[in-house]
Amino acid sequence: MKRIPVPALLVTAALTLGLCACSGGSDGAGDSGGGDAKGAPKTRISVNLTGETAEAGAPVVVTLTEGQRLQQVSVTDSKGTVLDGKVAADGKSWTSARKAAPGTAYAIEARDAAGGSAKAAFTTAAADKVNKLTLAPGKNTTVGIAQPLSIVFDHPVKNKREVEKHLKVTTSNGTEGSWGWMQDWSGKDRVDWRPKEYWKSGTKVTLDAELNGVDSGAGGWFVRDYTTTFSIGRNQLVKVDLDNHRLTLLRDGATVKSVPMSAGTPGGEKASWRGKTVLMSKEGTINMRSETVGLGDAYDKMVDYSMRLTWSGMYAHAAPWNSAYFGSANRSSGCIGMSDADARSVYDLVQVGDPFEITGSDAKGTQALNNGYGEWNLSWSAWQAKSALR
Repeated sequence: MKRIPVPALLVTAALTLGLCACSGGSDGAGDSGGGDAKGAPKTRISVNLTGETAEAGAPVVVTLTEGQRLQQVSVTDSKGTVLDGKVAADGKSWTSARKAAPGTAYAIEARDAAGGSAKAAFTTAAADKVNKLTLAPGKNTTVGIAQPLSIVFDHPVKNKREVEKHLKVTTSNGTEGSWGWMQDWSGKDRVDWRPKEYWKSGTKVTLDAELNGVDSGAGGWFVRDYTTTFSIGRNQLVKVDLDNHRLTLLRDGATVKSVPMSAGTPGGEKASWRGKTVLMSKEGTINMRSETVGLGDAYDKMVDYSMRLTWSGMYAHAAPWNSAYFGSANRSSGCIGMSDADARSVYDLVQVGDPFEITGSDAKGTQALNNGYGEWNLSWSAWQAKSALR
């Protein structure tokens, strides 16, 4: 959509005056036209949407019912937003590229090849149910090379194909990527955009979610567009070797920091997850309680330098109480523990969106797709298959 540089109230007022001064007679609902007092040829148009409670979710179609070829059509909503569109090859109709949104007033003006003009107006019915979304990462943030673009919807999305068609990702360097649908850990519908390979440092990413007027299905209508931008920061990743009890941070392929650690006790629910995960957040000092992750009353601690890796509660953090096992054995309740000094150093170096590549046999399995950002554990073809457009 394009914004016109005139305040919406002035536009609305001008259109209203135009309708009063220039409208001709109407010979049908949504059919209007005009001509000047000197007998210039009349121009009449018919619009597929009419009245005060027109049905949303369809393109606006303006048809020339009297006059010569359509030359220009302007469809403007009450906020001053102009709908783009195209005149048909025969000059007899014009169709908007976007669909009419719920609860919106539209004003139409058409001009034909003879210089005649016609105007019309309609208002769509308000949505019975509105769907909204939450975007990650945050707008104008800088994130690591594994951070996906993630959208979680407030309500179910039945029309996944239609919604995905309106999600446009552009990058500063033509990065190849694909959307993939899943059920979020929260139980809500979610769609992520993942590059084929880790992002290149310095990439600028923009999402234009042109959803206003799109019906998500059982979850209701979208009544606004969304946009966000973010940048890719340092080229770095963290390797966690469960079998050798070592955490190593690399930047541009070179080791920056390598520290001993102790991960989850193998052989049961306390074991750590393996696979490629993504640093979700740096949470600092937090209270960790074992009952929140299904481990009874084993612990209740204030934990420093906490770096979240999964929704199920796997972190990298300081664990001075476990110092006897750093570098020699995995004896934690599932997290990656380090000394205070090492955890502080790693915490200061990592950035949200950095990949943590966790390998080794001392694991209870591979992190699930929706348990944080698990999409890097899928092959490229398997990830592409999760797009609704495939």
